[in-house]
Amino acid sequence: MRPVSLILEKPLAFVWRDFIEDTSYKLSFLMQFLSIFISTSMFYFFSKLLGDAGSSHLKPYGGDYFSFVLIGVAFYSYLGVSMKSLSDTIREGQMLGTLEALLLTQTEIPTIIISSSLYSFIWASFKVAVYLLLGAYAFGVNLGNANLIGAAIFLMLTIISFGSLGIISASFVMVLKRGDPVNWIFSSVSGLIGGLYYPVSVLPDWLQSFSYLLPVTYALEGMRLAVLKGYSVSELLPNILALTLFSIIMLPLSIMIFRYAVKKAKKDGTLTQY
Repeated sequence: MRPVSLILEKPLAFVWRDFIEDTSYKLSFLMQFLSIFISTSMFYFFSKLLGDAGSSHLKPYGGDYFSFVLIGVAFYSYLGVSMKSLSDTIREGQMLGTLEALLLTQTEIPTIIISSSLYSFIWASFKVAVYLLLGAYAFGVNLGNANLIGAAIFLMLTIISFGSLGIISASFVMVLKRGDPVNWIFSSVSGLIGGLYYPVSVLPDWLQSFSYLLPVTYALEGMRLAVLKGYSVSELLPNILALTLFSIIMLPLSIMIFRYAVKKAKKDGTLTQY
């Protein structure tokens, strides 16, 4: 059995590389925090404009629109990271000529997939914490009833389920180079009917049916109920089971698709083309 230090060596090397690259652009790094404050403030003032409008739809989540949208915007960032981090890494590797060298090493494909996205998920988690702390201490969002265990379960399942979509997205980038349909479709559709800015209940019945085919719907609803209402794990079980089922099906399928994309790119000799 390999020591833990050896198992973590490659993932930590990827994280350190991405951290150095990210922090080397200091202004961009700082502007990310500024954008969090600006977007949070905008939604706060927008919620003041809405007042009690739509309170019947918001009642299951506590009745406050700002708290509702804060959780949505904070945790929706995981979808953006999932859909872009690995595909951006592959795109960059194609342009710099490092992708082929990496895939020719003894590093297993699952290790490459996880390691390439690890820093992005760590950074996204940090930004989620900033969103929540800012909402609680600057704008008065009540997080005192949060079920942290339930939230942690949803966080893990959210990363796995969204990450599966990101792996499929990266597979298209590997083969097509540009014009990734998976990223566009899931990002657009999830933003429209996944419950990001408004509850799914405001949608027409036929659109609500489609929304429950998306993992983001269960992730956001479960996270809101866990953080804002303090629901127990047993009360959150329907959403947990839905995300678990999606993860069980999509994760191995996505890795299989990525393996096929790598094999096809090698066969066609297009690994270094961009």
